[in-house]
Amino acid sequence: MANKLIVSLSPHVHNDDSVQRNMYGVLIALIPALLVSLIYFGVGAAVVTLTSVVSCVFFEWAITKFILKREKSTILDGSAIITGVLLAFNVPSNLPVWIIVIGALVAIGIGKMTFGGLGCNPFNPALVGRVFLLISFPVQMTSWPKIGQLASYVDAETAATPLALMKMAVHGDVSALEQLPSAWELFIGSHGDLAGGSLGEVSALALLIGLAYMLWRKIITWHIPVSILATVFVFAGLMHLSDPAAYASPVVHLFTGGLMLGAIFMATDYVTSPMTHKGMLIYGVCIGFLTVVIRNFGAYPEGMSFAILIMNAFTPLINNYCKPKRFGEGKKK
Repeated sequence: MANKLIVSLSPHVHNDDSVQRNMYGVLIALIPALLVSLIYFGVGAAVVTLTSVVSCVFFEWAITKFILKREKSTILDGSAIITGVLLAFNVPSNLPVWIIVIGALVAIGIGKMTFGGLGCNPFNPALVGRVFLLISFPVQMTSWPKIGQLASYVDAETAATPLALMKMAVHGDVSALEQLPSAWELFIGSHGDLAGGSLGEVSALALLIGLAYMLWRKIITWHIPVSILATVFVFAGLMHLSDPAAYASPVVHLFTGGLMLGAIFMATDYVTSPMTHKGMLIYGVCIGFLTVVIRNFGAYPEGMSFAILIMNAFTPLINNYCKPKRFGEGKKK
């Protein structure tokens, strides 16, 4: 029997890496933050997360089957589940169910499936849903429950967040920064009489455990999260040195709001972030800079979501600028 020459397209070197493996790896990395949210918010965290995940999976299945009319369903690849968890992590633990369902529809229907599904969306779907809800339902999206009300859901007692106090200080309240918890308390997620903020942003420690796991499994590289956190630390530090009464310390910036959540789990999205390491560093520095600018000078206390979405739009330009040189290509004369 004659030997056959088999010709196939690249890549010719294969490993056990896959979209499904990476997606479920990210879900494993999100478990510490999910457990912390359940411990701090109780019933509210469970209701919001379950509603968001089920809604995202359902809308992806329904759109794929009845609108796009594709035979193969993509709900088992883990991407819809991640979108559901991240959407839940970006909203308050007392958000009404019907608003969560609307957010899931926007995240999956507009943020993802409108562009063709996984791999085609230019913007992070969970952030598309979050920003839509923030603009459409500003009261519900900025009512933050205090930590520890485990049995309460919609009727939970609310309070100001550390980010709100930081914004008050910028606007001239000289005593606002004195009410902030210590850096250690913010790091582990203990906010005292203040509200914890969104569901998944309470504990920086839990999010950093997830980062360590993803770096160990090589699901992501260090370039985006480290460049974001370093830029925020440097820029916020310079502003703090210029006026300590108005601008919070860089450590407080790192451990409050959605900075850790966005830098680790959303800015690193494969589809919407640059492909080269140089591009990732440019992308991360710009996100960090925009976040500090919006936090201190914008209308909203938090700027992470807007900064990531803005830089998502610039990702194609960054990829074009940082395009690697083809093998054998020399300089043009």
